[in-house]
Amino acid sequence: MSEDLVMSIGADALRTTIYLAGPLLVTAMLIGIVVSILQAVTQINESTLTFIPKVVGIILVLVVMAPWMVEVMSNYTEQVIITAGQIRPE
Repeated sequence: MSEDLVMSIGADALRTTIYLAGPLLVTAMLIGIVVSILQAVTQINESTLTFIPKVVGIILVLVVMAPWMVEVMSNYTEQVIITAGQIRPE
């Protein structure tokens, strides 16, 4: 197995991870910012107030984006298996 192949598989793994985690992280961040602004405006200092909106937001994003996420994971897995099948032992 060449160094280029290992670097390519590693880069693809990181890229796929970012693609899959990105929408969830952005959703949680945006909801956190909105709730923080509302807390600052209303002067409610409750640290657990952001938990439920974040959970609901992430579940909604998962429901909407699940088909795309499964497709991305399937494509990556297929590519890794095809690449592994082409490797010849030295």
